[in-house]
Amino acid sequence: MSGILIIDDDDQLRKSFQKLLIEEGYTVKSAPSGEIGLEIVREDIPDLVILDIRLPGMNGLETFKGIHEIEPKLPVIIMTAFGTTETAIEATKLGAFDYILKPFDIPDMLGVIGQAIEAGRFMRSPVDMNTMPHKSSREAIIGRSKVMQDVYKAIGRVSPTEATALIRGESGTGKELVARAIYQHSLRPNKPFLVINCVAIPENLLESELFGYEKGAFTGAYHRRIGKIEQADGGTIFLDEIGDMPSAIQAKILRLLQERSIERLGGRETIPVDVRIIAATNRNLEAALAEGRFREDLYYRLKVVTIWLPPLRERTGDIPLLTEYFFSRHTAKVGMNNPGITEEAIKVLSNYPWPGNVRELANALQKALIFNRGTPICPEDITQAISGKAPSTRDMNHNYDELTRKWVREMLHSQTTENKFDYFIDRFAGILISEALNLTGGNRSKAAKFLGLSRPTLHSKIEKYHLKFQTLVKKN
Repeated sequence: MSGILIIDDDDQLRKSFQKLLIEEGYTVKSAPSGEIGLEIVREDIPDLVILDIRLPGMNGLETFKGIHEIEPKLPVIIMTAFGTTETAIEATKLGAFDYILKPFDIPDMLGVIGQAIEAGRFMRSPVDMNTMPHKSSREAIIGRSKVMQDVYKAIGRVSPTEATALIRGESGTGKELVARAIYQHSLRPNKPFLVINCVAIPENLLESELFGYEKGAFTGAYHRRIGKIEQADGGTIFLDEIGDMPSAIQAKILRLLQERSIERLGGRETIPVDVRIIAATNRNLEAALAEGRFREDLYYRLKVVTIWLPPLRERTGDIPLLTEYFFSRHTAKVGMNNPGITEEAIKVLSNYPWPGNVRELANALQKALIFNRGTPICPEDITQAISGKAPSTRDMNHNYDELTRKWVREMLHSQTTENKFDYFIDRFAGILISEALNLTGGNRSKAAKFLGLSRPTLHSKIEKYHLKFQTLVKKN
């Protein structure tokens, strides 16, 4: 569960905003001044700070600088009134993740918060390489095959340089993890690392997202906006799925690589920027060149260093290691014992072509664990998980009944409380409510409706069973 600190001297806004974020599944602290906010950051660094630019005493810009002295990778979202936009832009140039105008649109604000927390996670969560699977609690690139050894060597060689890197491979091979590993071992590990997915952002928004815009550049451009490239000045930009980038924007990226400068939309000022570009694609760029869908000059600029990630079917010897790694992570996440896997099941995994590569393997293993009965994963479990077919309702109910009975027997023997009946009712009720909240993304209104309860009844039961919000999943 992600932690957020709100620094704002408006008591009413701070309290209502805090309540909203708690209902979204975040843990939230607040401070009425920059001085108090800095003390909170020193004591316990949150995942995100939301900072008002106008504060009594230490102003927002001074507070922002103090936050980044404590933790330069901590994302900060600036809240500003229209009249203080220029100060917010200055903070953004200094490394703030983004700025939001008051009064803000709640869905838009929640979207920026999600992006900021994800960016902070990318910057602050190391990526292990070639680790022992059972010893890694962090995200890792797993594999000891020769092709993966070549990948590790390439990461080691390109990371401490300023060279542009192009990561190529099929979907699901781990291109984002490689990009993060390059960043974390680069000369810029304490500077911004921003991810732009060239497919996820609509074409008409991608250009302004990357390069920003001036006031009046288009209908609705009521103030200047700093783009992601300018925000990442001094750091690294990861252009994911660059093979799908529109040709007009390709030309601007080429200029960035050649001249180290950009222009905002609607502006004439040439703005120097110092960013390192890491790009990735699952497309056949050579075919795109031949068809005129990708610029030849940009292609050669990008492929200064190319890292090829092999498909999983070409490194099946790594599947036992990957299986051990994913089992370890999945079981730790849900607090269950690792049931292990039979040799026959490993053979099934090794003989499957894995069109979705490592991502598909991870999902299949997670499904196998969910429907497993506590015994080692067998070939049938794997076949079922790969096919996507769930067990019949009758089989599932039987399995769940058996697991429940086993758990109840164990708890009856170990539980010392006299009123065992109420104890078990409370335990089951707490689990039921927690899972309903998980299924609805932490939305209490939806969870209450899902359970057939009124919202006040749900609130009272959350209080009664002392449910904590680490059980909730943040909404996307």
